[in-house]
Amino acid sequence: MSLKHFLLTYEAVADYATQRTPWRSEHLGLARAAQQRGELVLAGGLADPVDGSVFLFQGESAAVAEAFAHIDPYVREGLVLRWRVREWTTVVGDLALQPLPPPTSGT
Repeated sequence: MSLKHFLLTYEAVADYATQRTPWRSEHLGLARAAQQRGELVLAGGLADPVDGSVFLFQGESAAVAEAFAHIDPYVREGLVLRWRVREWTTVVGDLALQPLPPPTSGT
């Protein structure tokens, strides 16, 4: 089976930036461990307003992203109102898993 990209998105509670402080170290530790295993490609919080986060995972199935959400203290402690995992077909860019060929020249 080939690798696919999956987006994990969090919709967070109001005042998320302040409320996450007690669990931030554990959350970042989990994210760094997932990155070291080759599962997490990119992650970060949404800005202006700070009301959620987006994570780009890679794996054979959505299970890698779902497993992260299930153990994340932000989810466990109720800071995340809703989370969702979607497969993302990446076609352009250095990290694209299904890159499209460059356009052919018309000349």
